[in-house]
Amino acid sequence: MNRLTNRTALITGGARGIGAAIAKLFVQEGASVIITDILQAEGELTAAALGNKCLFIHHDVTLASAWKLAVSVGEARMGPISILVNNAGVVLNKPLRQTSQEEFERILQINTTGPFLGIEAILPSMTKHRSGSIINISSIAGLVGFTNCIAYVASKYALRGMTKTAALELAKDGIRVNSIHPGVIRTPMVINDAMTDMIDQITADIPMGRIGEPVEIAQLALYLASDESSYCTGSEFTADGGLTAQ
Repeated sequence: MNRLTNRTALITGGARGIGAAIAKLFVQEGASVIITDILQAEGELTAAALGNKCLFIHHDVTLASAWKLAVSVGEARMGPISILVNNAGVVLNKPLRQTSQEEFERILQINTTGPFLGIEAILPSMTKHRSGSIINISSIAGLVGFTNCIAYVASKYALRGMTKTAALELAKDGIRVNSIHPGVIRTPMVINDAMTDMIDQITADIPMGRIGEPVEIAQLALYLASDESSYCTGSEFTADGGLTAQ
């Protein structure tokens, strides 16, 4: 308990799934938390359930102006942000030949440009205080290729590389940047009718014999947000039940 006391975290895509699990755990560990999402109703419900230590802000991560507003309002209400979790993301299940340029670019806007804008928006505050932890939620699709999701794979590989470059540039400012690479996790983005056949196939190949739970990713995010990971930067942390070890 209290591993994040007196710290403020901003978590994108915090209305549900992994983002909501991270928010809940961070609040339990003493942090003030700002969750942002385009899902207004779900975001408000999640924030209400977490009490006065959690604030919801409607936020489109693809807009620099929205990032500026989220950081400004969030810090005014909850204090200087020392933890940024770039979690918001979408997936597109289409083979290369069926993926349009517009679809490809939209996935990159959310999954890659969004985190870039987030890092850019939070830097003045973190640099001023000479400390901070930036956690980018990538995917095992940022470590290995998968068929029928070229845009998603491209976006997550890009986020992995961006993490390492940001870590090198920001280390002198006391800011750490790391990426988490979840495997198949029980979230609304993954557990749906369109993904059923793919999930069954992938789950059969997972050495641990099951898909992961959001709290298992949240626990890894907590480690990276806390002082326990003080010597970790530019690193990638995989939580996939052994899937990519094969």
